[in-house]
Amino acid sequence: MADPKPLDRRHFLHSAGAVSALALSKRAIAQSSDTINLAVIGVGAQGQELINACMKIPDLRIQAISDIWESYNLKKTSSILDGFNQKHTAYANYKDMLEKETGLDAAIIATPDFCHAEQTVACLNKGLHVYCESLMANTIDGARDMVKTAKDSGKSLQIGHQRRSNPYYQYCYDHVVNETKMLGKLTASNSQWNRPVQTSRGFPRRFPVDDAVLKANGYSSMQQFRNWMWSRQLGGGPAAEFGSHQFDILNWYLETTPHSVLASGGVEYYDDETHEWYDTLMAVFEYKTPKGTIRAFYQTLSSNSNFGYFENFMGDEGTLYVSESSGRVKVYREPNAPDWEKWVKLDILKSPVAPPKEKKEESGEAVLDITESVVPPTYDVPVTFSDPVYQPHIQNFVSAIRGEAQLTCPAETALATTVMTIKLNEAAQSGQKIEFSPTDFQV
Repeated sequence: MADPKPLDRRHFLHSAGAVSALALSKRAIAQSSDTINLAVIGVGAQGQELINACMKIPDLRIQAISDIWESYNLKKTSSILDGFNQKHTAYANYKDMLEKETGLDAAIIATPDFCHAEQTVACLNKGLHVYCESLMANTIDGARDMVKTAKDSGKSLQIGHQRRSNPYYQYCYDHVVNETKMLGKLTASNSQWNRPVQTSRGFPRRFPVDDAVLKANGYSSMQQFRNWMWSRQLGGGPAAEFGSHQFDILNWYLETTPHSVLASGGVEYYDDETHEWYDTLMAVFEYKTPKGTIRAFYQTLSSNSNFGYFENFMGDEGTLYVSESSGRVKVYREPNAPDWEKWVKLDILKSPVAPPKEKKEESGEAVLDITESVVPPTYDVPVTFSDPVYQPHIQNFVSAIRGEAQLTCPAETALATTVMTIKLNEAAQSGQKIEFSPTDFQV
């Protein structure tokens, strides 16, 4: 591969997440105050994580919260906000909140997937900007309604694929995959999200949600309420909750949507009524790119956490491993690739990690084991990031509604990921390869 044109160090170290300030548009909040007043709908574990990230961003105020689990989630989160000196109002019904609260600028939605479309549309129609957790909806029609409403309302709709705002992912996309093209011709991708054995989620027996409230909100029992991800009626299983983040990275890094998907899965470890979706799932997405076909393999296990979660991109000159875990962001150089020392000198990569020492006999002579593969040179990237993983994505959302940036994951982008996730589950269920049409990813 020919060397790309020379690039200076300053050009490469320009932050991938930085964007020039945009002219204020109809998306911007009123400029009479810098404070953005937020409502948070769904304040369970995920909602609390997002609130924690919000508390680290200046000029954000949690004005109102809502959760149907009034005796537990709502009470606990209200106490947390009191600790942050966040004067707020708590509601068991989000519709009451939208009706009664005034002065809200935006809403964060961290409820189960099947609630997202209805709640997002309601908030947008109330004139609020929305940050909605992924998967953006559990139906394709619901996701399309969200895209349409955001466009009609002129409000920002950020979907919670937070890797799009992560400094590691942005740096690797900009500098490793694209500008230097040090991986050469991309030929394949692998991603996995393996998880250790976990029991079904329980709940404090003193604090159940009233049966009438559960039924009014689409749940048949507290068990289904606590384990909605595994319900075919309410959730999409591990592919939706975890894999969708990785499918989004595939589309981003490969700069296109897939041509087809082939999948196989089953409930093969858990033997209980809670787990209706696959606990083991493997799939292959086929991408057609201007430079050839790229096959992307995906795996999720719910019985073993081996290597956790990551995505890798393999080219004929190198391989990139990228993850939200900083220690797992690595670049490996193929033996036949051009020298990468120039990238080290430009501070695009850090000096390679020394390979393991050779085995030696007692005589001191090196021993060659023909069954062992040569360890490739391993490089790190010069990025340091220690904030909560959701903080940059929420910060991008805040900057967008102030008219200072563009969303890194708008609804139009996340729609493709939703379609992929739902079609993957269909492919696993049918055992048939499913081909995508370009119109599948359009509104």
